[in-house]
This record gives sequence, C-alpha cells and structure tokens, in this order.
Amino acid sequence: MIGVCGGLGFLVISGFVEGRQEAAVEAERAEPIKPPLRVTLPARGEPVVTIDAEAQKAIGLETMVPKPAPYQEQIRAFGTVLDLASLTTLNTNYVAATSQLQTAKAKLAASLPAYERAKALYAKNFGNLVQVQTSEAALIGDKAAVAAAQSQVRTLAATAIQEWGPVIGNALVAGTGLVNRLIERREFLLQITVPPGLSIIPPPTASVEVGGSSHRAAIRYISPATRTDPRIQGLSFFYAAAANSGMLPGMNARAYLVSGQAADGYIIPASAIVWWSGRPWVYVKIEDDAFTRRQIPTDMPAGQGGEFVVPVSAFSEPEPAIVTKGAQLLLSEEFRAQIQVGGDTD
Repeated sequence: MIGVCGGLGFLVISGFVEGRQEAAVEAERAEPIKPPLRVTLPARGEPVVTIDAEAQKAIGLETMVPKPAPYQEQIRAFGTVLDLASLTTLNTNYVAATSQLQTAKAKLAASLPAYERAKALYAKNFGNLVQVQTSEAALIGDKAAVAAAQSQVRTLAATAIQEWGPVIGNALVAGTGLVNRLIERREFLLQITVPPGLSIIPPPTASVEVGGSSHRAAIRYISPATRTDPRIQGLSFFYAAAANSGMLPGMNARAYLVSGQAADGYIIPASAIVWWSGRPWVYVKIEDDAFTRRQIPTDMPAGQGGEFVVPVSAFSEPEPAIVTKGAQLLLSEEFRAQIQVGGDTD
C-alpha cells in the first residue's frame, strides 16, 4: 500500500514539474521576438540608422547625389493684405469733390457773362443798378464756390499721396485703373515688410504664401509703402496680387523677395522628403551602412512635382548622397527603436 501511494506521489510531482516546464516554454514562445536595434543616438545630432547592404537590398533602398541647382537668394519678409476701406472712402470723397468743382465752374461760367451783360446794359442806360449788383453778387459767390471746391480737391489729392504714396495717390487723382481694380477687389494690396536693418531694392515681382498653405501666389511691385509695420520696423513696400490668389483683407502672408545674389543649391525630389514634427527632412548616407536625418527648407519650389531647391549649406557633405527610395522605412525604424527602448524601461 505504501509503495502504491509513493508511486502515485511521484507521478503527481513529475506531472507538476513537466507542466511548469511546458508552461515556461509556451510563455517563452508567446513573447514577441524583438528585432535588433538599428538606431543609435549620438551625443549631438540626429539618430543614426544602421542598415547593412543585404537589408538595404531587401527594402529597395536607393540613394543619389542630387543635381546642382544655382538659384538667387530670397529674402523672407512679412506681408499683410490691407483693408482698403479708407482708400475707398477717400476715392468717394475725391470724386464728390471733383463733381462739386465742376458744378461750381459751370455756375461761374454762367454768372460771369450775366454780370458782364448787366454791367454793359447799365452803362448804356439800359437796366438798373440792382441787376448789376445782383449779378455781381452771384458772380462773387460762384467764384468763392469754385475756390472752395478747388481747395477741397487739392486737400484730398494731397491726402491720397500722403497716405498711399505717389503711385496709388496719383492713380486716385487721375482715376486710372489701378485704384479701380483695388476698390473693386480685382486686385488686393499687400504691405510687404523686410526684416529690420535690411536694405534692398524691391524686385518687380515676388511671391507669397498665405496662411498655412504651401501654394505661392505671384505679386507685383507698386511703390514704397508710406509707413512700416509697427511689429517689424523694417522697410515696407506695396505689392498687388490678383483676385484669384486666395487672399482676403486682414490675412498675413509670408513673402519671398529675390535679393539678386546667386547661390548654389541642390534639387531635392519629393520622394526623398519625409515629415517629422511638422518639418521636412531627408536621410543622408554618412557611411556605407549608416544614415541620418537632415532638416531642409522647402520654401523654394523647383517647378512642378514637389521638387525643391535646397541650399548647399543645408548639408555638411560636399556631395551628399540622399535616400530617394526607402526614406519612410528609415523613419519607421527610428519610431520602432523609440518604442522598443521605451518598452524596455518599464
């Protein structure tokens, strides 16, 4: 009996041990297999992703040295689409004043001969003194009305030039198409202000981006502005944009003015650009199996297709080899490494 009980106890213990071992093996199998980390964090700079030649071939990673692209440096300026309510009011007042002047001149043109006729008749003993005095009073009143209307017209013309500069002011006085286009919103007027301390000759054409849009609209130079933007305190200029530019009064815009100085750059294709934290980056090969991110500017489009001209100064290498295919996979590898490292710290 004792032998039977001992045998049963041995079987139970053996089964328990074997069950624990199987459970451990199953748990080991259930754990996710973490691929090796391919990302290192240098003391300075962006993470470095290491991908051997076999892995590069497997993911179809391709690199190229971008084409050189000489360009003219651009000055970034701040723009505001102006509300032209005051210009509209000034134009209305000027039109009314010129109309009053024409009316006063017409009355004077009638009262002067009437006075001359009454005076001539009185000299020949035809008519009477009252008629002469009445016509003379009308003549004096009409001359005063003409003088007052002329003064009003001169004041409004001077105000237009003082507030809007000689080009827009004289266009208002002459009644030419520029002011009409602005008032009728067939064009919008922008005030472009360059950074303080910067002196430039404003180019005849420039471009602007409105709001968060990457679309650029062409603008054309009008004249120097009559005041600066108090927030920037730099030189200001008036530019006009077409009505279909997507602008509205009160909008702010980023303006790009060609400075005329030549510089060297590269054409970066859209396939090489990845976005991280709202900024554009490209991956550059720093060794045969190592790649790192470099932030680039995207404020100089190179024609159509999403290509951009990037200054040579954006890269430390004399001929950078950028990743044109597989850049998004490298960025994903960085994300995976961050998640894996984060999980190991729990």
